[in-house]
Amino acid sequence: MPAASVASVTALPAPSTPLGPFQDSALSWATWITLMGFVGIAALALFAAGPAARRAAPGALAAVTSRLATAAVVLGVLAVPAVWSERAHDSAASGGFDYGAAWDQLYTEGGPGLLFGLEITLSLVGAALLVPLTVRSLAAGPARPGLLAAGLLAGAVSLWTTKLPVSWPDGRTAVETGMWILHLTGGACWLGGLAGLVLLALPGALRGAPGTGPAAADGEVGRAAFWSVTIRRYSAVAMGCVATIGLSGLFLYWEHVDGPSQLVSTMYGRVLGVKILIFGTLLVLGAVNQFFLHPRIEALRAADDERPLRTILTRHFPVVVGIELLLVAAVLFVAPFLHGSARNQAFQADAAKHATSATATLPTLEAKSASTSTWIWGSLETVAVIAVMTAGYRVSGRAAARRAAPPATPDRPHDPDRRHDSDRPRDSELIADRGDSHR
Repeated sequence: MPAASVASVTALPAPSTPLGPFQDSALSWATWITLMGFVGIAALALFAAGPAARRAAPGALAAVTSRLATAAVVLGVLAVPAVWSERAHDSAASGGFDYGAAWDQLYTEGGPGLLFGLEITLSLVGAALLVPLTVRSLAAGPARPGLLAAGLLAGAVSLWTTKLPVSWPDGRTAVETGMWILHLTGGACWLGGLAGLVLLALPGALRGAPGTGPAAADGEVGRAAFWSVTIRRYSAVAMGCVATIGLSGLFLYWEHVDGPSQLVSTMYGRVLGVKILIFGTLLVLGAVNQFFLHPRIEALRAADDERPLRTILTRHFPVVVGIELLLVAAVLFVAPFLHGSARNQAFQADAAKHATSATATLPTLEAKSASTSTWIWGSLETVAVIAVMTAGYRVSGRAAARRAAPPATPDRPHDPDRRHDSDRPRDSELIADRGDSHR
C-alpha cells in the first residue's frame, strides 16, 4: 500500500469552550433577577411575613403587605424590558438589539413565540394583580390572600416558561423540565425571600397603629414578636428551597458531569464549581441565621432585653441577610456561563487527541440513560435530603425554645431548722393571736 494512502493520525487542539459574551450573561441575569424576585417576594408576603404580621402585629399588616407588594410590582414590570431585551439581542443578526424582530415574535413562530408571549404577558398580569395591595388602605383587606396567590401563580408560570419545551415532551424531557422548574422555584423563593426580609428590615416597615402593641413607645408594633414568627416561617420556606435546589441540582449534575475530576478539567465543571462554592457559603450563612441569630432573638425577646435585641434586628440580621442576597445574585450571574456539559467537553477533548484528520468533526456523547440503580440512588438521596432539612428545622426550633425558656430555680437543700412557708402561720392566725393577747 502506498505511503500516501495511509491516513496519518493528527492530534487536534482541544475544542474551544469559551465562557460566552459578558453581555449575554448580563441580559440573562437581569431576566432571572426580575422574574425570580417577583415570585419570591410574593411568596414571602403570602406564606411568611403576612401571616406573621397578622399574628404578632396586626396593626402592621397593611404596611408589611404594601411594602412587599410595591417591590414585587416594580420587579414584575421591569421583567418586561429585561425579557424583551434578551430576545431582541438574540434576534439581532450581527450583535446589538433588534426590538422590532422581538416584537414580531410575540405569539408567533409556534412554540418559541408562544412561550415568549406568555413570559411577558403573565409577568404583567402578576404585577397588575398586586397593584391594589400597594395601597395601605387595601393591603390588609379580605382580598389580600387571593390577590397574592393569583399574582404568585402568574409570576411562577412566567418564570417556568423560560424552561418549558417548545413541543410536547417525551418522558425524559418531562423529567428534566420538572427538575428545572423545581430548581427555578426554589431559587426564586430564596432570592425574593431574602430581598423581602431586607426591605422589611428598613425603618418604617412595621409602622402600625400608634399606642398598641408591646413596642408602642417608639411607634413599632410588636417588632420582636413579628421578626420571631417571620424568621421561623421563612426558615421553613428556606429549608424547602434548599431541598428542591439540592435535589434538582444533583439530577442536573448527574446529567452533565461524569465525576468530580471534570469539575476541574472542563470549563463547564469549573463554572459549576464556582456556583457550588457560592451555594455552600449560602448554606453556612443560613445555618448562622437558623442556629444562632434566631435563638438569640428568642432569648432576648423572652428576657425583655430591648437594647441588644434592637441591635440584632436593625444591624446584625440585615447585614447577614444582605450578604446572603448578594451571594444568591452572584449565583444567578454565574449560571448563564454554563454552556453544554462537562461530559461532552471532556469527551471531545479526548477525541481531539486521536483525530485522524485536521478537518475531522468531533463526535458528541449521547444523553445519559437512567438505570435501576440510578433511580434507587436518586430515591435515597431524596429521602436523605428531606430528613436532613426536617431535622435541622426541628433542632433549630428546639434551640430557640430552649434559649427563650426562663431559667429554672434550683432546689434548695432541706434545712430541718428552717420553717417552710407551709409551716408559717398565716396572717389571719397572727391577727387572731394578737387579738387574744390583748384580751
